[in-house]
Amino acid sequence: MKTNTAVAIALTACAGLAQAQSNITVYGNFDEYIGYIHSSNGSSITGLNDGAILRSRLGFRGGETLAPGYDVKFTLETGLNADTGAQADSPRLFDRQAWVGLSAPFGEVRVGRQNTEIFATGGAIDYTERTTFGSVVNTFGIPSRYDNDISYRSPRVAGLMLTLHYALAENGGATRGNSPVYQAALDFEKGPYRLGYAGLQASPNHHVYADYKYAMGTVYLAFVRSNNSTANANGRNAGAILSNISVPNNFFAGTDPNAERYYNIWQVSADYRLTPALRVGALYGQMRDTSGGDAGARGANAGAYYTLSKRTTLYGFASWLKNEANAGFRFSSSAGPSANLAGAAINGQSLSGLQLGILHRF
Repeated sequence: MKTNTAVAIALTACAGLAQAQSNITVYGNFDEYIGYIHSSNGSSITGLNDGAILRSRLGFRGGETLAPGYDVKFTLETGLNADTGAQADSPRLFDRQAWVGLSAPFGEVRVGRQNTEIFATGGAIDYTERTTFGSVVNTFGIPSRYDNDISYRSPRVAGLMLTLHYALAENGGATRGNSPVYQAALDFEKGPYRLGYAGLQASPNHHVYADYKYAMGTVYLAFVRSNNSTANANGRNAGAILSNISVPNNFFAGTDPNAERYYNIWQVSADYRLTPALRVGALYGQMRDTSGGDAGARGANAGAYYTLSKRTTLYGFASWLKNEANAGFRFSSSAGPSANLAGAAINGQSLSGLQLGILHRF
């Protein structure tokens, strides 16, 4: 059966369920933007891209109450390239999420394809929710989701919540190139403060964040330690240390030069609400190659969100990124732009970028 036919059947079935069951919700969003990128070597590109802030998607979530305090929940979510109408990941029907879980007074257990905690805490990283061209943390790259994942989420007690994940390898046993992925996260929220840690064991990726909400906005601080620099890179930083969206295998070959290239990434960001509808923000960050290979970068961003309605937002961002001599980082948003630069246009170059778009939720 062709993928498009399978999608049509699945969506029709889910729509019928949504009409028959009041506890099933159909949701999603469209996020489209015009993106312009210019390199210091003279190259430039302009394109209509999907997902500056949120990858366009269609989702279904719901469940049932078994007893007071005990609920079964599920989420099925597929990503879309709204600029072309194609699936974001054509081999998968529900590439973004596909899990079922049990919620109880002791916490919540989920099984299936799930977002990582590093991905889920994007709203605590910077004012762009760790997306858009200008987020240095996002440009470095983050692990987004894994198959065969079992997770536990504790209740929030005195402001603190613990989350644990274990993604099974399921491909012939635990070897160097085929091992499970462990995750842990601690998140503390109380009053104007939010503090936390999210990390995984595989190609090590550790995120620490601290936020302070003031009367008109939020100040964000973030620090990352990782060697998995390849998710949004090209040219000199390209490689495949650990897949950030798929099964937990293919870590890296022992000869991969990126394996021992660790980065310290820090970023500071803040936003300010000028009016109830208009919010502006800015950020600055650096990626330092601690191996001494001159393969780091630094960048900055400024932007604005304008709320047209409860569901619709206009946005615009201006961004800058400077690669060191041996670095090949390039801009990314919530998804890699379909129109992007590569090779000689990014290796050791400075990049500037503009985004202007619309986000509509439903």
